[in-house]
Amino acid sequence: MSDIQSFPMFKNLFFFLFVINLFFSCSEFERKTEKELAQEKFGDIPLVEYKPNPNSIKNAYFGDLHVHTENSFDAYAFGTTSSPADAYKYAKGVAIKHPTGYQVQLSRPLDFYAVTDHGVFLGLMKEAANPNSEIGQYELTKPLHNLNENVSNSFISIMRRTNLFRPFAQELANNIQDETVDIKLLDKVSSDVWLKTIEAADQAYVPGSFTTFAAYEYSSSVEIYDTYLHRNVIFRDTENLPKRIFTRGDSLNPEDLWKWMDGLRRKGVESLAIPHNSNISGSAAFKMTYYDGKPIDEAYASQRIRNEPLVEVTQAKGSSETHPLLSKNDEWAAFEIPVEKQAKLLENAKGSYVRNAYLRGLTLAEQGLTNPYKFGLAGASDTHVAAGSYNEEAFFSKIGLLDGTPELRGSVPFNWALAKAAKIFRPESFAEINGRDYMAVIDRLVGFSASGLTGVWAEENTREEIYDAFKRKETFATSGPRIKVRFFSGYDFEDAKINDLDLVKKAYEDNLSMGSTINIEKEKEPKFLVWASADPLGAPLQRVQIIKGWLENGEHQEKVYDVICSDGLVVNLSTHRCPDNGAKVDIKSCSVSKNSGASELKTFWLDPDFLVDQRAFYYVRVLENPVCRWSTWDSIREGVEPRSDIPAIIQERAWTSPIWFEPTKS
Repeated sequence: MSDIQSFPMFKNLFFFLFVINLFFSCSEFERKTEKELAQEKFGDIPLVEYKPNPNSIKNAYFGDLHVHTENSFDAYAFGTTSSPADAYKYAKGVAIKHPTGYQVQLSRPLDFYAVTDHGVFLGLMKEAANPNSEIGQYELTKPLHNLNENVSNSFISIMRRTNLFRPFAQELANNIQDETVDIKLLDKVSSDVWLKTIEAADQAYVPGSFTTFAAYEYSSSVEIYDTYLHRNVIFRDTENLPKRIFTRGDSLNPEDLWKWMDGLRRKGVESLAIPHNSNISGSAAFKMTYYDGKPIDEAYASQRIRNEPLVEVTQAKGSSETHPLLSKNDEWAAFEIPVEKQAKLLENAKGSYVRNAYLRGLTLAEQGLTNPYKFGLAGASDTHVAAGSYNEEAFFSKIGLLDGTPELRGSVPFNWALAKAAKIFRPESFAEINGRDYMAVIDRLVGFSASGLTGVWAEENTREEIYDAFKRKETFATSGPRIKVRFFSGYDFEDAKINDLDLVKKAYEDNLSMGSTINIEKEKEPKFLVWASADPLGAPLQRVQIIKGWLENGEHQEKVYDVICSDGLVVNLSTHRCPDNGAKVDIKSCSVSKNSGASELKTFWLDPDFLVDQRAFYYVRVLENPVCRWSTWDSIREGVEPRSDIPAIIQERAWTSPIWFEPTKS
């Protein structure tokens, strides 16, 4: 989090005493792991590690493709000392230590994981913090020396860390320019760390059981959170990988990254890039122009979709599916929208959200171009503590020391006496809500999400099979729960019955799955198959929806259809909505209604508005019954009322990659 603003240092003795008091108040924090909470609710039976056999009709596998460790400059600055090897242990179900000191552990292992440390300054902060290293001899590294020798979440430690990276980065850039720092030494450090990252992925890889990928994050932003164009680069395997990776130091233009990837591909090295946080791109993520402002042409369109078959639709910084201003008739559009720079985001919503990108892609296809926005969907955590936090009840943070406790992330009030004293010197560091003071140094922390995961349908758990699923876009994303969703469409379902034992086999034989494109057949109407299964450790399913987008007289149109309801309820054919199934949440205890919702929902569906000459896309959104948001769980544990300015409950969900329909070419 290189954009964290710095704290001023002590102004007088009173403030010094305040900090000393805070030092003792923040030094310890205890919490239960996700596994411990799951064991309390379910016992050990659902937690047994399950490894399905290879399956011709494919298994669902879940993983995280956006993970930072001590080798990322921001993660290390904020106390993370977990290595890539530690990250893979966590994904396999082993407990590891959070920077704040408590243990974090998944209830169940994941199936795949990718460490994606920032390519820029890769491993440099850790190396600079070592006074005995060659880099550690430079004068500019002295403030970093032994930074994480004894990690503490004391206020003193946090204050020190918030004012580290920006000055270091600026001075480093100046020293590189005037050649007082050896650029070759910096490159050697990053190259060595990159090779160790590859090695860690290979050592953790267990074909058939647990899959890892060599990967990193390409970080491109002109103004932080104004033109945010970051993406994760995922390699199919670890053979013949470059010893030096492409970073923002080479170019801020993502098109140059694609050129580099194309060059590697010609040498037999296959990779893909996954854009993320389009929601904070300021309209730059899905523009209708090149980086330099020229209109998109075929060269751009084909190059982008060749290198970027997936997009990250959910992660810690919120959802990028759509925005209420873009989808005014979608009652669920406001899901986990980032709180920071909200006004600016509203001004630049177009070009920042995935559904709008899908619609823009239809426009480009109508113009005769390859659709560059035919993305499949992925979810991830963007964790900076090596461990993804996907569970609302067990949410532990994204950054590290800065948000490792409820007080620091702003979900519960700050100590009233200390807050009153601190406000004398830094009133902007706190927000008064319902008469209570909340930490607001970084006000977006309370808007972070306990999200998300990528699901894939693949025959077995290997790099080749998982990666190929990415490429064909047979993927789905979840906001955290392990909801499974199948989605097919085609013209050969006439004789199929919803409870046929070989339904999925027939679907694969005669129809096309999510991520596919179907040519419209003039005299026929396609049928859709949706099959969703709840996470056995999550909430029951409430409804399944199909979101349609199309062009009508050149204008973008979209519509949300509920296609199957829980509890035997029936979709209203006029409104295309399910009746309320009565699922409620008690905010005082986070207990939920029993005997409502479904463990499984499946149906066939026909589009009542289908037109044979209409270019369109369809994707599935599955909604659980509502549950408490992580911030509400925090407040309950502390015995205080939840904040009134953020949602108290959440409806976890899953999204599939779309199926596109193209008019038949004459």
